[in-house]
Order: sequence, then C-alpha cells, then structure tokens
Amino acid sequence: MAAEAAHDLHVELVAADRTVWSGEASMVIARTVEGDVGVLRGHAPLLSLLTDAAVEISTPDGVVHAVVEGGFLSVANDRVSILSQQALLAEEIKIDEAKAELEAAEGLHSGDEREMRIRRASARIRAAEKAS
Repeated sequence: MAAEAAHDLHVELVAADRTVWSGEASMVIARTVEGDVGVLRGHAPLLSLLTDAAVEISTPDGVVHAVVEGGFLSVANDRVSILSQQALLAEEIKIDEAKAELEAAEGLHSGDEREMRIRRASARIRAAEKAS
C-alpha cells in the first residue's frame, strides 16, 4: 500500500463568478459563525456559515491566504468547499484601498452597515498583511 501524502485534503475556494483557488492541502482554517474551525484529513462532515474573515489553506508550496465575504464551509470525505459570494486571494487585495474602506466605515454612524463594512475591510487588511 502506498504511503499517504501529507496533503490529503482537496480544497476548492469558489466565489460567485469564479474558482478562486483549487488544489491539495494539509489544513484549512476558516472563521464560521460558531468560531474558528481547523480542518485536517479525516475531519467529520461539517456544513457551517462563514463570516467575513480571512481563510488560510496550508499547501505543499506554503500557505494560501484569502478573504471571504460570508458564505458556506462544507467538509466531507476529505473534500473542503469554501463557497462565498465574493472571495479574494491576498495578492489580489489592494491594501491601500482596504485601509481607505476601513477609514470610511469608521466614519459612519453606528449600525449594522458600519459593522459589516469594518469587518470586511479589516479581514482584507489582515489577509493581505499575513501574506506579505
């Protein structure tokens, strides 16, 4: 019997308009409405709602940093699907624009829209900074 590869998860990060990233990984870390979830080979089946947050995918070539704006995390049979209306790889994020979005959001009056914009801009900044 052949030795199992160290990277045995098949991961797909999909936005509404494209497949953002697809490949093999050893671990995925994502933030759900219940909290952060780490997925390794053999993880129990899971379906959870994602929050606006950074996602980390550990691959044979290093860590892929991305950001999602909500969506779903599905885990079954060592396959991980991250589905979001909008998802970006860290290298696609323009950090100056994200910082400007954060400043603009902080200037809004309190409310759900303000909190959502702050959360999204902050997640983009964190993903971009982790990747650099």
